Amino acid sequence: MTSVNTMLLAPDEPSPVVELRSSGASPFFLVCDHAGKRIPHALHDLGLSEPDLSRHIAWDIGIEGVARRLADLLDAHLIMQIYSRLVIDCNRPPGSPTSIAPLSDGSMIPGNQNVSMDDAAPRVREIFAPYHSAVEQALNKRQTAHTPTILVSLHSFTPVYAGMPRPWQAGVLYNRYSALALALALRDLLAAPGDLVVGDNEPYSVSDDTDYTIPVHGERRGLVHVAIEIRQDLIAQETGQREWADRLAALLPKAAGV
Repeated sequence: MTSVNTMLLAPDEPSPVVELRSSGASPFFLVCDHAGKRIPHALHDLGLSEPDLSRHIAWDIGIEGVARRLADLLDAHLIMQIYSRLVIDCNRPPGSPTSIAPLSDGSMIPGNQNVSMDDAAPRVREIFAPYHSAVEQALNKRQTAHTPTILVSLHSFTPVYAGMPRPWQAGVLYNRYSALALALALRDLLAAPGDLVVGDNEPYSVSDDTDYTIPVHGERRGLVHVAIEIRQDLIAQETGQREWADRLAALLPKAAGV
């Protein structure tokens, strides 16, 4: 375990924040909370095997590739977080029960058992805080420059959860009214060709208790926003990542009317 004053990341370990196209001209601003599966050396892989760290419990499989191509196609600013959500989930309020999950999809996470506030502090300070600070600063800059901004949070989900198959290929997630028009327009555009089952607030929904990025960076700022979930088996390989990025690049501007 680390403690409150211990440095979590060694000097040779990368920053949790990856930014692309920071001067992009698009009104779309892309974020990716679970892009990577890195574990800081100090946490000794959280006691997990490499196969476990390659599962969906550690990251959103395939979403980094989608996000990178989508940013290029839209010329959109993209900010990603590259450490595993098992270290700290950057889409959960710090201190919440699933911020540092002791159990994920039936698997015990040895390095996350009995994590005290002092143990958690370096994870918050060195991974969670820099990522959300980067998002906040970028949005502040856009606001100061009066740059139109549409927040898009990108995620992927597992085809089966708790033994139950999920019928959706993708889902659009939202909470309050400020997200409704974009989310429903995108849902309808995705579903229109008839080849996809698109979840309406499925397989998850957004709430203040279970989410952080959309409530804090989208709702509190009054930004038009949407969270998009894509089923992981469809984007595990580069071909699928390209297909989904191309699809979203074509449909997001139509859904947003830009």
